[in-house]
Amino acid sequence: MINITRKPAVAGTFYPDDPETLSSQISAFLRGIPPAEGTVPKAPKAIVVPHAGYVYSGATAASAYGLLIPHKNTIKRVVLLGPCHRVALRGVALSSANAFATPLGSVEVDHTMDDTLLSLPHAEVSIFDETHKNEHSLEVQLPFLQSVLGNNFKLIPMVVGDAHTDEIMEILETLWGNDETLIVISSDLSHYLSYDGAKKVDEKTCAAIESLDIDAIGDYQACGRIPLKGLLKMASIKGLKVTTLDLRNSGDTYGPRDRVVGYGAWSFNEVI
Repeated sequence: MINITRKPAVAGTFYPDDPETLSSQISAFLRGIPPAEGTVPKAPKAIVVPHAGYVYSGATAASAYGLLIPHKNTIKRVVLLGPCHRVALRGVALSSANAFATPLGSVEVDHTMDDTLLSLPHAEVSIFDETHKNEHSLEVQLPFLQSVLGNNFKLIPMVVGDAHTDEIMEILETLWGNDETLIVISSDLSHYLSYDGAKKVDEKTCAAIESLDIDAIGDYQACGRIPLKGLLKMASIKGLKVTTLDLRNSGDTYGPRDRVVGYGAWSFNEVI
C-alpha cells in the first residue's frame, strides 16, 4: 500500500501552524473549562463540536474535548464526520490516506472497516480524496483530539455530502463499537444572522438536539445537520443522554455582532 499523508490545509488560518503556539492555545482553552465535581464520569459516546477558526469557536470546542482527558487510555478509535464545504459529493467519503497530519504530528487512519463501509446496502460510501484535500470541518478537530488523547487513537475520517439521515445511521451503527470508540460530529450552527437573531435560532436548535427532535432542525440551522441528525436518531435508539456544554456565537468571542456564526457543544452518554 502506498503511504499517503493528508497534509494540513488550514493550519495558519483556522488555527496556528506553529506547534508550540497551537499547543499553548489549546491548553488555554482547556484550562478555561470549570473542573468536574465528584467522581470522573464515563467517557461520552459522542460529542458535537464546532469547526470555525479557533479564535471564534475554540472555547466551545474545548468544553467537549475536556471531557475526554481522563479517558485517553480508553478511547482508541475516533469516528469523525463533518460536512462538505469544498468539493461536493453524493453520500459519504472516506480517505485513502494512511495518516492526517497537523502541526502536532500525524494521526493514523484506521482502514480496517473500509471494505465493510464501502459495501453497506443502504449507504453510499466511497473513497474520494479530493473532497478531503481542503476540507476544514474535519481538520480543525484533529489538534484538539491530539491534545486530549495523545497518540493513543486511530481515526476514521468521513466527509458528508448529500446524504440521508438513514445512511448516517447505518454508518454509525456499523462503527458504534464499545468504550474504545468515540463519535465526533463537526457542525457549526446558524450563519450570518444578527447577534439576537442567531441566539433565537440557535436556542431552538439546542432544544431540538436536547430532545433528539431531528424534524425541528432546518436546513439553515446547522451546516453539519446531516451527520448531526444521524447521530440524534441513533441516540434515540440507543437511549443516550444529551448534555449541552456550551452555546454561543462569534459575537461573544471574536468579531462584530451584525453578522455572526453560531457554535454549540454537546455530549452524548450511554446511560448506565
